[in-house]
Amino acid sequence: MATATKPDRYVSFIGINGDENSRVLMTMLRRHIDDPEKTNPFWEMFKGKLDSVGVPDKTSGRCLDELFLIHSYINNIRELFETYDDQEALELLEQIEEESC
Repeated sequence: MATATKPDRYVSFIGINGDENSRVLMTMLRRHIDDPEKTNPFWEMFKGKLDSVGVPDKTSGRCLDELFLIHSYINNIRELFETYDDQEALELLEQIEEESC
């Protein structure tokens, strides 16, 4: 009897949908940081970085992606989701951290 195994990023990224999960998480994040009552100068700067995803001309030739931004700012993102008790986003963030960061 075969058992299903959980994808393991240290073996292969096969079965891990990191890019799509990262895009979904950024949509969840934007629900908060696009709200003028929830944003601050940090999140305004972050939105600029997010707007540079996939546009190397804006980033001196570097091609940023959502997963890179999550990895770089994971503690800030977690704190925001905790502040607004966004459990769905926290669960996805934890999944991304375990699978891809």
